[in-house]
Amino acid sequence: MSQEVRQFTVAPDDDGVRLDRWFKRHLPQIGFATISRWARTGQIRIDGKRVKPEDRLTAGQVLRVPPGGDAARPKPARRELTADQRAQAEAMLMLRTEAALVLNKPPGLATQGGTGTHNHVDGLLDAYMEGDDDPRPRLVHRLDKDTSGVLLVARTPGSAAFFSKRFSGRSAKKIYWALVVGVPDVADGTIDAPLAKQPGSGGEKMHVDTENGQPAKTRYRVIDRAGNRAAWVELQPLTGRTHQLRVHMAAIGHPIVGDGKYGGQDAFLTGSISRKMHLHARRLIIDAPKDAQGGGGTLDVTAELPEHFATSMEQLGFDPAMSEALPESAPPPPSREAKKQAARQHAKQYRKARRGERRGRGAATAKPGPKPKKR
Repeated sequence: MSQEVRQFTVAPDDDGVRLDRWFKRHLPQIGFATISRWARTGQIRIDGKRVKPEDRLTAGQVLRVPPGGDAARPKPARRELTADQRAQAEAMLMLRTEAALVLNKPPGLATQGGTGTHNHVDGLLDAYMEGDDDPRPRLVHRLDKDTSGVLLVARTPGSAAFFSKRFSGRSAKKIYWALVVGVPDVADGTIDAPLAKQPGSGGEKMHVDTENGQPAKTRYRVIDRAGNRAAWVELQPLTGRTHQLRVHMAAIGHPIVGDGKYGGQDAFLTGSISRKMHLHARRLIIDAPKDAQGGGGTLDVTAELPEHFATSMEQLGFDPAMSEALPESAPPPPSREAKKQAARQHAKQYRKARRGERRGRGAATAKPGPKPKKR
């Protein structure tokens, strides 16, 4: 328990975070009741001013924390990883920035643990911590166990909140590649089919439910075809429902190759084509938070295909370079935040135009003043 007044400068990673959330990140041993009491009595100060627990911080502000607080809680111990687990983690890493780790997740590796699942991405994240005081990286989205490709992991609590907001707001653009059985009649279209948990599956399986399902949309386009046997498609989820891409492709009669869960036996091609699922998170485009130098920008990352997918592409005569020659997929729909900003900008322009009209009418209808007298 500290017996001295402490001062902290709000870091760029904490810009915009609530005061109570800042404490949870940096001084978790101090409970909310204590924070509220300190704020109510003026013992917590921001740049010398009183503050409330729900007030948001700005990078560069100085936070005064009084002496005392709850007894310190022990910091969770880092997980001990084997040499093989560390090698597995290192093999997945494509990019490391101040805010994020970008992984190329292999098929067959779960994103998180569960009953009977002991080897998973979440359990390997300690391998990316460079020092004992580093925060543990955090998952901000997920891929199915048998789906490969781009997986973004946040390195700090602040970047986790930033990226999570982009995923939930649908401003992140995710592009998948898939091999499907047969060839869709419409080469470029949108599947709009609400999804819900399938009764009797224990929540493990989804199905199209037009009455009670949650809205689900997927943009797709056929890049190439192997006769009528199979097609290589690019998929862009415009919503984020569980198993969305798999259910949608099966629903239009073209299940993803290797997806027996939703396509049954029809999902497997004869011959030497792998029976593994052919769904790959190929590319992710997402805004990045500001770094220590104040820069932000955009993360745009592409993941190489896993071996079985690349082999199947070759056997079916598909050239990966063909995708680059096609026009870009449609951008994701604007987020709620972007829509609000556009509405505010429109209202501002409208008010400005109206003011100009009123001034013009006033000038046109003004009566001429008296003529000056001759002297």
